[in-house]
Amino acid sequence: MQPAPPINFSTKLSYGLGQASEGIKNAAFNVFIFFYYAQVLGVSSFYTGIAMAVALVVDAITDPVIGSVSDNWRGRYGRRHPFLYAAALPLGLALLGLFSPPALGEFGLFLWLMIFAILTRICITMVYIPHISLGAELTEDFHERTTVVAYRYFCSYGGHFLAYGLGFGWFLADRDGHPGVFNVDSYMPLGATLAVVVASVVLISAWGTHGRIPYLIQNRQEERFAGVLAVMRQTLSEAREAFGHRTFRWLFAGILLVFTMVGVDTALNLYMNTYFWELASTGNFLFFIATPIGALLGTMFARRLNELFGKKPSVVYGTLWWALCQTVPVVLRLLDWFPQNHSAELLWTLIFIKFVQGLGVVQALVSFNSMIADIVDEHELTTGKRQEGIFFSAVSFSNKVTTALGTFVAGIALKLIAWPQGSDVLSAADIPTQTLQWLGLIYGPIVTGFALVCIYCYSKHDLDKARHDEILAELKVMRASSLQG
Repeated sequence: MQPAPPINFSTKLSYGLGQASEGIKNAAFNVFIFFYYAQVLGVSSFYTGIAMAVALVVDAITDPVIGSVSDNWRGRYGRRHPFLYAAALPLGLALLGLFSPPALGEFGLFLWLMIFAILTRICITMVYIPHISLGAELTEDFHERTTVVAYRYFCSYGGHFLAYGLGFGWFLADRDGHPGVFNVDSYMPLGATLAVVVASVVLISAWGTHGRIPYLIQNRQEERFAGVLAVMRQTLSEAREAFGHRTFRWLFAGILLVFTMVGVDTALNLYMNTYFWELASTGNFLFFIATPIGALLGTMFARRLNELFGKKPSVVYGTLWWALCQTVPVVLRLLDWFPQNHSAELLWTLIFIKFVQGLGVVQALVSFNSMIADIVDEHELTTGKRQEGIFFSAVSFSNKVTTALGTFVAGIALKLIAWPQGSDVLSAADIPTQTLQWLGLIYGPIVTGFALVCIYCYSKHDLDKARHDEILAELKVMRASSLQG
């Protein structure tokens, strides 16, 4: 590995742009897909929840495999870039298929959803795991890492912003008094547009960071691939080593709970907006872009907050911030202390709360990922192995498995509260009052109460800047000794 020159703005921006693909995919899955299949196409919410959950579980299993394979990959394009180049086009095609089901019965649509959700998620794994691992390799500086992660989240939320704009602002916009989210013919062109954008940003990101390949850590092993069983054994062995790290175990436990909450939240978002808050397409658009805009702004001072207070406080308070913004509006509405539906006061109050939520939660997201990169350094010092892929894939694994659980729980919850289905269920007037109240309780205080346990887990992190500086100094000596040997 050659001595790396300082990472410049162009490289940071190119790197961050790759995360827009994940932002667009998340917006598609979290807002549009569940509602499209369950409410517009009439697939049972139970079936829809199962399909989404199975796809997430399959995807999660591939995370550590891709992480291990990319950690140990050997070639002239380094360990990460071959996966970015290879996955871009298949990812776009899989996303297009997800939005373009043929005329099938309920079970046929269930199978179509499950198959294309699996394909989309596997393809995004081939991008996401190598991409976030690449970010940890671009710099070893304690605070510069936070800046790199901030660029990544800036572009991720930009992807959310674009997807919501194309969805609610154009393809699913209300027309002639009819709610656009129920227009079945609008979903395929939306998916096609998102597919083109996703494939493009992955390729642009890979090419924009291509020049850094000579400065990245390379695998010096002679053997690149030894068969599927060997890869699986190696993946399990490396995962056990990662979970041998005490601090990582606590962070992992916290993120398990976070993503379970997020799974329920994202599956029910459009239900809440359509029936609980009764927002039109313009209101939906403004609601959904408020969090990305807040997060975009929040990324700009994430590094400064880390420098002032440390990474752990940013994660703890960012998580609490998200939970409060999620819970307070629902509780106030149930107490009849919140603006009424169809009022401008309601819309702008919700927009402000979502903006503030994004402003705060991005501090937790950026700091958490920067903390994982620091743990990779400590792990290398202990084991002699550089394994960004396995650590970040473990986090992604927890994300997907628990989000799958959250999506499945959301589907079961809708069944338990006897939620009516079909495109003729257009407003709150078509839903029993008690059912609406249960929807709000599930979405708000019941789920987000687990944030307190997350905060306890995060409080166990103890790798600060002073210790990280010591680790880097020891790593420098160890690497020099290895090269001489």
